Amino acid sequence: MEIFAELYEFNEQLLLNMKFSQQTLEKVAQNFKFIPEVLSGKILLEGKDGEVISDYVLNLGKSDALSQIDYLNERKAVLIKYRDESSGEYRKYSSLYIKIFFLLGVLMAILLA
Repeated sequence: MEIFAELYEFNEQLLLNMKFSQQTLEKVAQNFKFIPEVLSGKILLEGKDGEVISDYVLNLGKSDALSQIDYLNERKAVLIKYRDESSGEYRKYSSLYIKIFFLLGVLMAILLA
């Protein structure tokens, strides 16, 4: 969840950067936790999620500014989708773990009583 949320924010920063300040990718990425690792080629996620991230990174900086802005705008919708899906899964599983540990605590209290 954190990786896709951060990737979406990085995409937004890149769009602003392309339009106004023209800083390097590394300069824009330095304020993020996972993005410098992604840009260096480290694989943070596996499967389809990892492919989406690697495809995104492969196309950064490969074309002129106008084409790059179009590319970043296209990827924005995909990143929103992945961010929302991963956020939903995170909430679902985190609440499940809380319920399981609560029930284990109740069970232990009953067994100790």
